[in-house]
Amino acid sequence: MIAGLHIAALRSSTRARLVGLVDTDPARAAAASLANGGVRATTDLAEALAWPGVDGAIVCTPNGSHGAIAMAVAAAGKHLMIEKPLATSTAEATAVVDAFRERGLVLATAHTHRVYDYSMAVKAALDSGQVGEPQVIRATLLGGWIWGDWNAWVLDPARSGGHQLHNGVHLLDLVTWWMGATPDSVYARGRRQTATELPIYDYLEMVLRFPGDRVAVCEMSRAHRPSTTGHRDVLVIGTEGTVALPWDAEPSLVFGEQGVTALPPVSGSAFTRQLDAWLDGTPVAGGAEGLAAVAMAEAAEQSMASGQPVELTS
Repeated sequence: MIAGLHIAALRSSTRARLVGLVDTDPARAAAASLANGGVRATTDLAEALAWPGVDGAIVCTPNGSHGAIAMAVAAAGKHLMIEKPLATSTAEATAVVDAFRERGLVLATAHTHRVYDYSMAVKAALDSGQVGEPQVIRATLLGGWIWGDWNAWVLDPARSGGHQLHNGVHLLDLVTWWMGATPDSVYARGRRQTATELPIYDYLEMVLRFPGDRVAVCEMSRAHRPSTTGHRDVLVIGTEGTVALPWDAEPSLVFGEQGVTALPPVSGSAFTRQLDAWLDGTPVAGGAEGLAAVAMAEAAEQSMASGQPVELTS
């Protein structure tokens, strides 16, 4: 599904084109090729990276494969946009970031929520100075079950890294971006809401503390009923005012000394914005941001295991 969104962005671009596709399943690779005008398709990544006309790769594979694939792309001298998370451990993510930096290649981590309309509106309000310095952020994304049956790779901690790394990084990355700072600590709690037999938590609460005793509270769920549930709620309290996005269908509102105003809407395709930024060499979220998100998710996992806040090292 995510690959389809990236391909659609490429299809609409006048600056880049789809050269070919790689899938470990030959039948699926052939079907994807047919659906995209008969472009080349293979099960061999090394073969694809050697095709003429290939300058970069977009990777949309299970999380546990990200590190090895990223290193192969770097070794081939190609630019990379990789779906979040950058890797499933900080050690692996650090190695990827170093490999791309040493070769002068552009590395983008697809933290696409940064270029969704709602998050860009919140960031614009913060950058304008209307609310002053953010002190408290609350970000909530509540959704229903989307993972198919119990064999889904996302439910395997070894392949996905768990919910805090697979979906939780969306909010961890966003609140850090909005705060404009790196948190000092992470405290997290998780619940197996759908069933006690789940090997991962499908409901998370994560609290990040930032310098100056500022705080962000993140709530992420894939356990709500009905399965079609989709709810987003954002509140940013600053030294000069407040930004509130109380529901998906409502505009972002700014509460300040001059009264309540609605932020101007932001429109356009998030995946197109993300692609254009990568092509410009200035990704929306680069390797450093991808690494930071992995480190926060790893700390959240440790906190859930210990029941205590986990300090982040700079």
